[in-house]
Amino acid sequence: MHAGEFEPVHGVEDLYVHDTGMFDTDEYGSVYVYDTERPIVIDTGTGANRESLFETLDAIGIGRTELAWILPTHAHLDHAGGAGHLAERYPNAEVLVPERGVRHLVDPGALIAGTKSAVGDQWRHYDEPAPVPEDRISGLVEGDTIDLGDRELVVHEAPGHAPHHAVYHDPDAGVVFTADAAGIYVPEVDTVRQTSPPPQFDLDQCLTDLSTIESLDPEYLCFGHFGPREYDPALIGEAKRAYVEWVEAVRAKRAALGDDEAVVEHFEAASRDVEFWNRERARADASLNTRGVLAYLDSVDEEE
Repeated sequence: MHAGEFEPVHGVEDLYVHDTGMFDTDEYGSVYVYDTERPIVIDTGTGANRESLFETLDAIGIGRTELAWILPTHAHLDHAGGAGHLAERYPNAEVLVPERGVRHLVDPGALIAGTKSAVGDQWRHYDEPAPVPEDRISGLVEGDTIDLGDRELVVHEAPGHAPHHAVYHDPDAGVVFTADAAGIYVPEVDTVRQTSPPPQFDLDQCLTDLSTIESLDPEYLCFGHFGPREYDPALIGEAKRAYVEWVEAVRAKRAALGDDEAVVEHFEAASRDVEFWNRERARADASLNTRGVLAYLDSVDEEE
């Protein structure tokens, strides 16, 4: 797929995946559209390329008064940055987000500052998020359900990636919208990579979240980065190994170099070997993931 394109999700009726073209990279950022009795958009992208998402909704046949739900999987701006803009365009849609993310979407100032600090010059790929009105947003907790008319989604908290993170399960269709809980899926090489952003990545909880997905025994996984894939239990095992090995690699390099910026620079340099994204995206991904693990290791040291 290419930026701005959408296509049906094979094997799942009424479900579509849209490529946001996030960070000027094809097959990196997904938005899912469920054209059910009460239509829903799952994740929203950064907001920067929202016009192409509006065109996709028009092409699917979802009118401006018909969208029922806007459902970010968490408050990180690559997933929720477009929520306020969608709420402005679709006046009857209610925004739903894990409870700890509500305040960030109502008043995104702190989230903007934190994102700018974390992503540096990559901020140019974002758009200033529009606040979501308080009367148009509700928080979600473990076990909540979202009524789509002819089916429902079940909420499962998955805070390993961030405290305001959840996965959504459609038990009738056997679909789990994994957000970032199962890592980053790279269709080009059919593999899963870790995603460990600062400041609240938690390895142990991340492994628990992967086990939660495994216990749901889905038929399809819909990754926030990127796209749908038929479920294979081996993929969850691959993701668990990727996370454990990644954290140990950062831990070992910190012990060897003794300087966190040198550790970040090392993994940024190693990212040049990544062949499936453009070099800028690979470098930014490596930097963010390394900083997240370093923060996690600090928190473990403090607990001990």
